[in-house]
Amino acid sequence: MPTPQHELDAVDRSLLHALQQDGRATVGELAERVALSPSPCWRRVRQLEESGLISGYHAHLDRHLAGWGVLGFVQLGLHNHTAEITAAFEREVQALPQVLACHNLSGRYDYQLEVVAPSLEVFAEFVRTSIRSLPGVREISTSFSLKEVKRTVALPV
Repeated sequence: MPTPQHELDAVDRSLLHALQQDGRATVGELAERVALSPSPCWRRVRQLEESGLISGYHAHLDRHLAGWGVLGFVQLGLHNHTAEITAAFEREVQALPQVLACHNLSGRYDYQLEVVAPSLEVFAEFVRTSIRSLPGVREISTSFSLKEVKRTVALPV
């Protein structure tokens, strides 16, 4: 995990907050928001990018408008926890575009996947064919989002 090469000061935190709110803001707009002139603002943003703290800029899409009406969570238990099996499982999960997130868990299940599908039927088929065939899968449990109360990728800075 990347770590900042220096302590974040109030200006860095303000820049990070502003960029998380609007990743398309110009250097001039950012500079105005954090009370810097454009050149020092640009240098600070560049430094945050080079440190790895800013890892990219992304468009946030509305999944419903993009045709992905179903959001499900798939909890998986593996029958074997060897390095080879877990590496193969993680590699294959990363290749599935319908899987938005994959977390290695503590507790009863080994992994939780966040999966999108256009319909319940397509979701069920995806679980039966793609998820069940992943390396080492022993147990599968699914649940669905009935209502998304909060979704953000913005970190509190």
